[in-house]
Amino acid sequence: MTLPRTSDLSRPLGELHDNERLKFDSQYLRGTIAQSLADPITGSVTEDDAKLMKFFGIYQQDDRDLREERRRAKLEPHFQFMVRVRLPGGVCTPAQWLALDAAARETANGQLRLTTRQTFQFHGVFKPSLRRHLQSIAAAGLDTIAACGDDNRNVICNSNPLLSPIHAQVSALARQISAHLLPRTGAYREIFLEQPARASDAEEEPLYGRTYLPRKFKIALAVPPQNDVDVFAHDLGFVAIVNEGRLEGFNVLVGGGMGMTHKVPTTFPRLSDVAGFCRPEDVVAVAEHTMCIQRDYGDRKDRAHARFKYTIEDRGVEWFTDELARRLGRPLEPARPFRFTTSADRYGWHQGADGRWHYTLFIENGRVCDRPGKTLMSGLREIAQVHTGLFALTTNQNLTIAGVAPAQRAQIEALLVAHGIENAQQASTLRRHAMACVALPTCGLAMAESERYLPSLVTKLEETIAALGLQETPITLRMSGCPNGCSRPYLAEIALVGKAPGKYNLYLGASANGDRLNCLYLENTDEGRILEALRSLLKRYASERLAQERFGDFVVRTGIVPAMRAGREFQRIAVERQAANG
Repeated sequence: MTLPRTSDLSRPLGELHDNERLKFDSQYLRGTIAQSLADPITGSVTEDDAKLMKFFGIYQQDDRDLREERRRAKLEPHFQFMVRVRLPGGVCTPAQWLALDAAARETANGQLRLTTRQTFQFHGVFKPSLRRHLQSIAAAGLDTIAACGDDNRNVICNSNPLLSPIHAQVSALARQISAHLLPRTGAYREIFLEQPARASDAEEEPLYGRTYLPRKFKIALAVPPQNDVDVFAHDLGFVAIVNEGRLEGFNVLVGGGMGMTHKVPTTFPRLSDVAGFCRPEDVVAVAEHTMCIQRDYGDRKDRAHARFKYTIEDRGVEWFTDELARRLGRPLEPARPFRFTTSADRYGWHQGADGRWHYTLFIENGRVCDRPGKTLMSGLREIAQVHTGLFALTTNQNLTIAGVAPAQRAQIEALLVAHGIENAQQASTLRRHAMACVALPTCGLAMAESERYLPSLVTKLEETIAALGLQETPITLRMSGCPNGCSRPYLAEIALVGKAPGKYNLYLGASANGDRLNCLYLENTDEGRILEALRSLLKRYASERLAQERFGDFVVRTGIVPAMRAGREFQRIAVERQAANG
């Protein structure tokens, strides 16, 4: 049973962050969104309404490449919206794929973007088309509620539920958690779907209350030995414990998170702590109570300190387990042993437990579009028209065509070849292990390029990799345009995090299985110095590495960077290096 809320009225609103008052006064996120959408004078909505619309998976953006040109022409910025779908477990049907493909071409920029949280983003949706865009998503049986905002975000898990019965169980739990923690406000239906209010909306938010959560809350489920979801990077993680083919339960991990702010020592990425073990039938209750603990104890005065990772860092795991036991009615059991071996996807064809085939397709930076000689979007559209299984998005921005009957495999293969997209072996190993966030020109937080720049950087490194005989050696490389960490850069063996146009922090030394952070190596540096440093380090790695040793382990073993797991230590070393660099 859910405990009474305490966060709405326990402190005067005047003492809290302005966003808390906005949520409290918004009539359960309605605000003046309807009036903003009806305003024909501007392509934007008001600042407050833009904040509220995030709860419905909608970000107001503008094309930053055009800002100066439009300013000189005395025009407002080229406003547009990014729309993100809620897709728990990252799974959709071929019919849903076709509907989203059509929405991209009819009311967005003609492309689909697969995200690191296992869902779809649309870019270039303009205000006059926004309602129609969302209604087309709803007609496919999907929505965008809680894909952003101060709530429980899209619940992710190992991507393919058809791989085995265990994967099917875990995927089903991801959907149950998502449905249970979904905000209940009728604002989405009323404003965007243009449906009448319901009598049942009188008590709209039994879990969230009028002020929702202090910040976003992220949940991931993982089935060892695969850690493609980077389960340690989330507010709450569930690690499946399987014994002789039976799902015994889950280890519960709490307090992870990737975001930080440059030069603010009180902010840092953090890996989650193992808090205990729960049975499968308790997973939804553990998820609810954990989220509600953060609802009641998270920092509502300082949004930079409002994530659950800081609540755990400040109060401790023992405090959390005691509070969870009080709410749950019993303590967690002792954690069980588990082991991850990789956080990467397995490309190409693989056969599942039931004999069906699954093809994981490499999609560079998750961008689904047609290019000369590689008609990815058209090819996937044709595959969706004949495929009888599922499409499963991975958190590494790739796609699995799941559940292909043996008799249909040749037909799917022929379409992949015809469209030039049977590319698991065409792309280099380094490229297949690289990913980037969107960043410029649309993300308002981006300090530097990411998606548009990473492919060319990889190309410049590939020659060095080949010359050193490392072309078959997996090395994770991630890039983010800002320190928020949407591409989970702090868990990459090599990471670049934007500081300014053309300038990045270079981080090294995360583990290949996602259980160790990387460490700042170079600060605020340009491409020339980055390439020089990486070429030198890769040369050492090629000649000095141990058998089967990963690059991240090598740079730690040889003292190039220290092993890093504690968030505060991550920031302490960053501050020391910043001071040393002046």
